[in-house]
Amino acid sequence: MTILFKPIRPKKISEEIVEQIKVLISKGQLKPGERIPSERDLATLLGVSRPSVREAIMVLEAMGLLESRQGGGTYVRSLTETVLADPLTTMVEKDPLLLQALVEVRMGIESWAAFLAASRATQEEIDTLAKLLKEMERQAARGGWDPKVDAQFHYTITTATHNTLQLHVLDTIRGLFHATIELALTEFYRREGYLEALLAQHRSIYEAISDRNPEQARQSMMDHLQFVQEKMPQILQEREAERHSALPSK
Repeated sequence: MTILFKPIRPKKISEEIVEQIKVLISKGQLKPGERIPSERDLATLLGVSRPSVREAIMVLEAMGLLESRQGGGTYVRSLTETVLADPLTTMVEKDPLLLQALVEVRMGIESWAAFLAASRATQEEIDTLAKLLKEMERQAARGGWDPKVDAQFHYTITTATHNTLQLHVLDTIRGLFHATIELALTEFYRREGYLEALLAQHRSIYEAISDRNPEQARQSMMDHLQFVQEKMPQILQEREAERHSALPSK
């Protein structure tokens, strides 16, 4: 019987670097939007030459796994396409129906993320959630917290799932995700009692994850997003009515 063997070709150093970075991305150790070390730092960490690192980065960029950004630095790209999210971001702010649809998407993604996080979160991730909640409480005393803190709280929960694809899917709608949070907080801060309700909801989510209670974490996230879903269309309609009433009559 004739057996066809293929000669073994030693891998180039740049190919080894490509494989290492691909594994780190697939395992979620390098996350979407995260900046990778510079060429010089990578060369030092890996004990290789800078030209080999440069060649590997070029290959990874061609694969769509990394991107160089203006102002310097190379970043991990989402494993899913992101360009479709951008045109929708400004539309969300003006269309209650589109906002409703986005909150429904978040319900599916984030309620399951909270469930998984309650089972899988490391102590470091739970500590991060505690710090973010404490920062919300501190800023709430001044009338409302920064949307970036709120977004980071939710992103930390998704990170704590340790599901790489879940994190990349959320990254796909990053612009839309931030739009809903910023719009909701801006409007909710103006309504008496809403700030307290939002803070209590985030506290309930954190406590369920900290207590390792997946079902309660899932329900607490659902309660939070249902609150946003129920209140936002009404608030947007009121805002639109206020805008029309402020227009000079013909």
